[in-house]
Amino acid sequence: MGNAVLVHGAWSDGSVWQEVMGHLRGQGHQALSVTLPMTSLADDIAWTRRHIDAAEAPVTLVGHSYGGTVISGAALEHPKVDSLVFVAAYVPDEGETIGMLSDKGAEMPGRVALRFDADGWSHVAPALFGEALAHDLPPRLARSLAAAQKPTHGACLAAPASTGAWHDLPCGYVLSAHDRILDPRLQRWFATRAEAVVTELPSSHLSPLSHPEEVAAAISAMLEREGNPAS
Repeated sequence: MGNAVLVHGAWSDGSVWQEVMGHLRGQGHQALSVTLPMTSLADDIAWTRRHIDAAEAPVTLVGHSYGGTVISGAALEHPKVDSLVFVAAYVPDEGETIGMLSDKGAEMPGRVALRFDADGWSHVAPALFGEALAHDLPPRLARSLAAAQKPTHGACLAAPASTGAWHDLPCGYVLSAHDRILDPRLQRWFATRAEAVVTELPSSHLSPLSHPEEVAAAISAMLEREGNPAS
């Protein structure tokens, strides 16, 4: 079957994929979750490429939120990567930053929860985490995610992207229709620009946790697509 490498977004870690990985493995796929250093975009790309190097080819690379920027850079000219799946994710092109792309969409209510400190690190205000990112998850889980969130350096969000690998690879996009931090209309624009196969879910931003079976199904469809040598 197929091999998937899963990359989380800002203020998160690799555990966001735990339920998705369970579904993928239950279907016979190999799945590996990356925990990024979150120190800079270049560091995150390099760390992801290290995990791709360790995986069996071919690899479907999956990114959530900011992780879309990471996978688009990590997949560029990497011989093992044969497809991409973006999950409520940014799909940048050369020179674009997270801020520039966010400004293309509507002002989202969840952004008031973001906190940027003088030392360059950022986090989501714990009291607002659930409403901003996880309003369809049980409140106890949302509180745990808020308490365990991984700080993200502003350098990750401000760095311009390289040429998007999505130009040359088959893509899927899992759209969160009830997202409160990444405009769903902007997500649709990302999917259109990447010519991606779209799966739309009635989900918060954290669809890998609120809809893991459906997210896994979208990844499986890419792993098992016609013409994939691993299928």
